[in-house]
Amino acid sequence: MACCRAVPTAKNCHFPAEKREMMARRTAYSNSPSCSCSSSSSSSGDNDGARGGSQDVTFTLAVCQNSTSPIGQDGNQMPIPPLNDGVSYSFRFSDLNVIKTIGTGTFGRVCLCRADDNYYALKIMRIDDVIRLKQVDHVRNEKAILQQIEHPFIIKLLWTHHSQQALYMLLEFVAGGELFTYLRNAGKFSNSAAVFYASEIVLALEYLHSKNIVYRDLKPENLLLDKSGHLKVTDFGFAKQLSDRTWTLCGTPEYLAPEIIQSKGHNKAVDWWALGILIFEMLCGHPPFYDDNPFGIYEKILAGRIEWPKLLDPVAKDLIKKLLVNERSKRLGSMKSGAGDVKNHRWFSNVNWAYLYMKRVRPPFVPSVSFDGDTTNFDEYDEKELDLRDEADGGGDDDDSLFSDF
Repeated sequence: MACCRAVPTAKNCHFPAEKREMMARRTAYSNSPSCSCSSSSSSSGDNDGARGGSQDVTFTLAVCQNSTSPIGQDGNQMPIPPLNDGVSYSFRFSDLNVIKTIGTGTFGRVCLCRADDNYYALKIMRIDDVIRLKQVDHVRNEKAILQQIEHPFIIKLLWTHHSQQALYMLLEFVAGGELFTYLRNAGKFSNSAAVFYASEIVLALEYLHSKNIVYRDLKPENLLLDKSGHLKVTDFGFAKQLSDRTWTLCGTPEYLAPEIIQSKGHNKAVDWWALGILIFEMLCGHPPFYDDNPFGIYEKILAGRIEWPKLLDPVAKDLIKKLLVNERSKRLGSMKSGAGDVKNHRWFSNVNWAYLYMKRVRPPFVPSVSFDGDTTNFDEYDEKELDLRDEADGGGDDDDSLFSDF
């Protein structure tokens, strides 16, 4: 789960100046906070060589063989209603066979589980830790948002459950692993690969913003690849449904928009800023603003000075500059046409948005997944006795529970 809190102090925040591939960063399925005061991520002090010894990997953006027209035709055939598989999900805790841990965090873990020959990700959160860390509202918020959304590029919540000791969220299992892993291994992505991933993210953000939901935690670690290579946005601990603006400082330091740092109140514009950071990181191998500690990162973000790699595609650079505008009202994606301005940028000129939404565009990379429950694309974790099943169906005093309706 995510947490949001005040600006960190030097005493409880330190980001070692090491290459990010050496860092033990949280997984997309984890429950650990990613706010600046407790994030384990850091930025490299290098430039293009941030992933030492890595080579730029070139991918081809192409339409799947069953497509009937080329990318680029009718490129603005959006929006299309969200896909709906028409399936109603109902589970009992006793039906779930927990197999192994695929992510850990501050107040719980995520396990691969199986039920009726299907595999799922079971997010388990300890209630006492959720309360101690003041995460009650955030956990409830995450559930409420996930229950009302459905999109091909967003993780699906299938079922929730609570007991006296723990909260459970059953999610679809996305076997391909984190985009961060592939970016770390490649060093940086080719322009065409970055276009593909950014395009799927744009559609996800457009959908969330249409429901007045701000995501607030866009980064490679929170983007999973399914077995076909398409993205799934996950970890909605920071997400919030907006009525106007919000003032909470939360997120990962390298991805924070200026208005969050300055506590000016922020809105959906912060997601477009984060998209600019992500596109830069995919193309360059490191984020544009980095330092040994979060305060140095904040200073560089507010100053807006970026060292641009000489070989960066000029059209991509133009898009990034328009996304990383400090004045949010002038930021691409935040003006009258919203996401349409982003989709109409020249960098996306070869994208057929309708085909992309229907997953008829061939991904640049297909993960190695041997079966639906394959966890080889995730890190290994020390297993401990979960000891949850005995109490899972036990009755508590729901009238006194903060999560009686979970």
